[in-house]
Amino acid sequence: MEKYFGISYEFDKTVVFDTIDCLVQSGHKGYVCVADGVTLSMSQNYPLLREILDEADIVTCDSGWVPLFLKWIYGIKREQLSGSELFSSILHKKKYKMMFLGTSNAILKPLRENISKIDHRILDMPFSSLPFRAVEDFNYKEIANSINIENPDIIWVALGMPKQEIFMYNLKPHLNRGVCIGVGAAFKFFSGLSGHRRAPQWMIKCKIEWIHRIFSEPKKQIGRCWLIFKTFPRLFCSEYKIKKAKNV
Repeated sequence: MEKYFGISYEFDKTVVFDTIDCLVQSGHKGYVCVADGVTLSMSQNYPLLREILDEADIVTCDSGWVPLFLKWIYGIKREQLSGSELFSSILHKKKYKMMFLGTSNAILKPLRENISKIDHRILDMPFSSLPFRAVEDFNYKEIANSINIENPDIIWVALGMPKQEIFMYNLKPHLNRGVCIGVGAAFKFFSGLSGHRRAPQWMIKCKIEWIHRIFSEPKKQIGRCWLIFKTFPRLFCSEYKIKKAKNV
């Protein structure tokens, strides 16, 4: 992995998928974080989130701006790997026993119907919503017991950031095995429900997916986007100073 802006990212998609496969095959228990711009911004002043990212088996980059900044600062090419792409790619492998945790039954039902078209085995895999409560109030031992009975290879978690990251971190000690992967809004995107679609590819390529997200969820996204805009200039300057120091 490569460390930029204080986070150790794995940008190589082949390494990401191979590592997840190795973790599953070895019976490992752990978690994978998908770090977007909000994750990066929040981690600067949230020690627990930084610790969680540091202890993750893999952290992928789900920010379109981080690769752009790295190109400007270091002249290197790095790619974004979003939670949606990670989710879709692993589903299409059709090789893992999975469990789907989080969001609501209103999302989980159409999600199951949609993604079972990719892999029909998914119809027999467990989908479970989680009660709406503060992340510290979950009964992690009880949740882990239900997961251990199912014995999945991969546990998808969709609670939003940073709740899902804290959830995976707290759940890990109680698991027998299984790789948790936090995928944020991917459940909504793959449910096929109107109003829950990802931005068009041209917006993603132009680094303006945030505009689509604001119009889709204005109450939630305006504050998040403001946090990014407020934090990124300082992060850019700090990383540029690090680059200059390395060249001295």
